[in-house]
Amino acid sequence: MGRLFLIHLDGNVYSCKHCHTHLALAADIISKAFHSKHGKAYLFNKVVNVTNGVKDDRMMITGMHTVSDIFCVGCGSIVGWKYEAAHEKSQRYKEGKYILERYKVSGPDGSLYWVTHDTRFGGSDADDV
Repeated sequence: MGRLFLIHLDGNVYSCKHCHTHLALAADIISKAFHSKHGKAYLFNKVVNVTNGVKDDRMMITGMHTVSDIFCVGCGSIVGWKYEAAHEKSQRYKEGKYILERYKVSGPDGSLYWVTHDTRFGGSDADDV
């Protein structure tokens, strides 16, 4: 295995809650109105220090999407997913964008979010964008 090169971000940074590897800048958030089965999720324009998993078709609240899970390169934890393709025209704005699940990352102020009992089950997508 080769040497691991991590990208260091300056500013308000979201990072992996397990190993603190930088993942995204708060300035790159497109929407905080997304949800996963574990709670809040944020849509980002750009995410760094992740690897993509296998592409998979998933039925979400807003329809069928082709997505790939994204993994932290520091510790290998799943931190969210990438929208590879949207099957509905109205959802194509998500293509190439990333979701970070809020409970899997530390916020810019170091805060952690935990799964609560009032989270939704059965989908992962925005209620209103």
